[in-house]
Amino acid sequence: MSSKPNHLSKLPNWTAEQAQSKAAELDISLTDEHIQVLLVARMFFDEFGFSPSMRPLCKSVSSSLGVEKGRSLYLNEKFPGSPAKSVALLAGLPKPKNCL
Repeated sequence: MSSKPNHLSKLPNWTAEQAQSKAAELDISLTDEHIQVLLVARMFFDEFGFSPSMRPLCKSVSSSLGVEKGRSLYLNEKFPGSPAKSVALLAGLPKPKNCL
């Protein structure tokens, strides 16, 4: 009997078109700025092996895209509700550990 791990061992295949489709379900119209944040989250996952929760997401976005884009207000504007959870979903990643 084999057991499946509950986490990804590598980044799954992902396309911006898949993200667009899922974003439409969340009433989010993805722009290049959204895609940049999704790519940062995927890089975070590739480096650390888990999806970033809000604080690490802000820090990663700040260091990659600039302080203004790394602010929680900016991320809430782009990904209303729960930005870390939405970013993970749209980036093809598992839900962050501490998101409900």
